[in-house]
Amino acid sequence: MSEERNAIPLILTGLGSIIVTVGALWYYGYLHFAKPEDALLLQEYTMLKTIPGEDYKVSLDPAAQVAQCVDGVLVLFDTEQKGLTGVLVDSRKRAVRCMGEETPQQVQ
Repeated sequence: MSEERNAIPLILTGLGSIIVTVGALWYYGYLHFAKPEDALLLQEYTMLKTIPGEDYKVSLDPAAQVAQCVDGVLVLFDTEQKGLTGVLVDSRKRAVRCMGEETPQQVQ
C-alpha cells in the first residue's frame, strides 16, 4: 500500500519555524537589519600636516569623539551619544590603521 503524504503542512511548518527563529533572533538583538541611515557620516575630519619648526593652531575645545585602536583599526567612540561608535575611513572607504598594534593579516 503506497500512501501519499500531504506536503503542505510540512512546508508551512518549515516556513513558520524559519519566521519564528528570525523574529526571536531580531528581538534579542542577535540579528540586525542594516538601513542606509545606519552608515551616515558622523563628522568630517581633516588631517593637519605637521612640518618641523612650523606652528599650527588647533581649538582648545576637544572633539566629542574619542579614538581607540581596536585590532589594528582606529575606532571612534562618541562621548555625547552613548553606544555610537564607528571606524575612521578615508574618502575611498579604507579603514585608517593604528601603528600601536599589529594589523590583521589575510588568512590563506
